[in-house]
Amino acid sequence: MTAHAVRTGVWFIGARGSVATTATAGCAAIAAGLHPPTGMVTETPPFTDSALPPLTSLVFGGHDTLDCPLPKRAEALAAGGVLPHGLPSAVRAELGAADAEIRPGGPLRGDTRTDEELIAAFTADLTDFARRNELARTVVINVASTEAAPGEGDPRLPASSLYAAAALRAGCPYVNFTPSTGLRSPRLRDAVDSSGLPHAGRDGKTGQTLLRSVLAPMFVQRALPVRAWSGTNLLGGGDGAALADPAAAAAKNAGKERVLTDTLGAAPEGEVHIDDVPAMGDWKTAWDHIAFDGFLGSRMILQTIWQGCDSALAAPLVLDLARLLARSHETGLSGPRPELGFYFKDPDGGPSALSDQYAALLAFAGRLRAAQ
Repeated sequence: MTAHAVRTGVWFIGARGSVATTATAGCAAIAAGLHPPTGMVTETPPFTDSALPPLTSLVFGGHDTLDCPLPKRAEALAAGGVLPHGLPSAVRAELGAADAEIRPGGPLRGDTRTDEELIAAFTADLTDFARRNELARTVVINVASTEAAPGEGDPRLPASSLYAAAALRAGCPYVNFTPSTGLRSPRLRDAVDSSGLPHAGRDGKTGQTLLRSVLAPMFVQRALPVRAWSGTNLLGGGDGAALADPAAAAAKNAGKERVLTDTLGAAPEGEVHIDDVPAMGDWKTAWDHIAFDGFLGSRMILQTIWQGCDSALAAPLVLDLARLLARSHETGLSGPRPELGFYFKDPDGGPSALSDQYAALLAFAGRLRAAQ
């Protein structure tokens, strides 16, 4: 085995989007010692000696339907305050190397290829990436824009499921960080079960839902009935444009509502609204209004405001998941990994409370450490 064979591939679906660009640039910056690994749970003491792939060993590539080069995309993110000023120039070589590994995605408008032809093409891209870079394994991570849920009886697989099927066929562990269908298409069930590959969750838990998963158990544990829980999201960028589609927004909101239902035992009154505000760029504001009952029926209100950048919140989690799934694959683990539910709105089983999910994640770190 050559020295290069210990390298690990990270293949992004949506490789030129904000999350993938931030993760790629951030990994290069941390590996070079330019910035600390803020937000990376796998860089905290409990994960020491868990034999996770070093950040310096990660090789990036991916699929995208856009043609904006990564260095230029990173410059735009820096101009918007998402990436630090000067960082795109400092890691230009790494961004250029990753950009050279990005292949055209699909299906695009007018694409006449069948589902099988698309899956075969995406699989070939993955196997070629691994072969040329002498990778020990590649983790495929979906960070593309949210797609609408497929209609009943739709003869075609949604794009996210085409990429997921290719990951299975290429023997790659898979992470779905979006609310899109991915591996959860009924038509992929047999392939998932027979693949023997580890996979994790659906829809990453970053901002508003992270806060909900912390607050909801508080009400349950303090015996404070929640009467209503409403929320609003204002955001721009690619996510804002994608979620302006009511069907895509419905798919996104399902995960936000699931966290409350699973924790509170029933869905409270209220809805989540998502508004596209292009002027906000890659930043967003999330507001929640929680109505609950106190002692002797006293009516109380809690309001929260979360202002931040989703790509900066998501990028360290995506790097965590790439390392954890790669190590899971290395140790022979297969199937859904409920231990990684900490990262998802819609996890593959396991506890629903964030504190319990964190405990499960730490126990998983110990399991990986013992597997050496």
